[in-house]
Amino acid sequence: MSHAEGQQGTDVGVPPGPGAAATGPVSAATGPVAAATVLVVEDEPSIADVLAIALRYHRFDVMVAGTVRDALALAGRTRPDVALLDVMLPDGDGRALARELRDRHPEAALLFLTARDAPAEVVGALGFGDDYITKPFNIDEVIARIGAVLRRTRSDDVLPQRPPLRHGDLELDETTYVVRRAGRSAQLTPTEYALLRFLVRNGGRVVPKEQLLRHVWQYEHPAESTVVETYISYLRRKLNALGPPVITTRRGVGYGLA
Repeated sequence: MSHAEGQQGTDVGVPPGPGAAATGPVSAATGPVAAATVLVVEDEPSIADVLAIALRYHRFDVMVAGTVRDALALAGRTRPDVALLDVMLPDGDGRALARELRDRHPEAALLFLTARDAPAEVVGALGFGDDYITKPFNIDEVIARIGAVLRRTRSDDVLPQRPPLRHGDLELDETTYVVRRAGRSAQLTPTEYALLRFLVRNGGRVVPKEQLLRHVWQYEHPAESTVVETYISYLRRKLNALGPPVITTRRGVGYGLA
């Protein structure tokens, strides 16, 4: 991707004026988001520079690495809230790096940024990541996606003690984001947790797919997408391993809980 392609959308080279309030990153597409640290892992210097400039303009703290080795070293010193990962790196695979980061920082959101757009690649990455952006990209879209994933994975900087959400033998700890079924823990990604939480909060009601896209993925104008079906299949696989089927499908309408 060229340097020019990366700068579509926001004027990333123009810093905020001296009177701008430093209240955390702000985007017209995302609204205010509490201060967050983004780890950018990209081996193409021009793309990494564009991303870093744009993210800092929106008042994110940014760490940049061009290799798997450097990314793990940075993540070892400072915990990232979001990792924006290229898939093809000089010393390894971004997906393997994502798994390592997930093990070290399970609360961090993982977004892939890559030229690979085959359906199998997207579905495979979403199995353990939170979003997938293809190159060439619009920088405003990248900022919006980061803001959206932060809002669904980290609603507050400091979470108060809150009672767990329950449905049948499911228990969602709203302070630690741990999910248990019949007392056994289920390892969910932040997006899987957000999806399950929304279904639990709606009890036995069938939730339309369009509503899930708006409330879980923050899509303002939901388009035809298979992301809901993909994540429902991941949730079913993980929850069904701990008990009888709990997620129901109303064909052509949406999803609910038994």
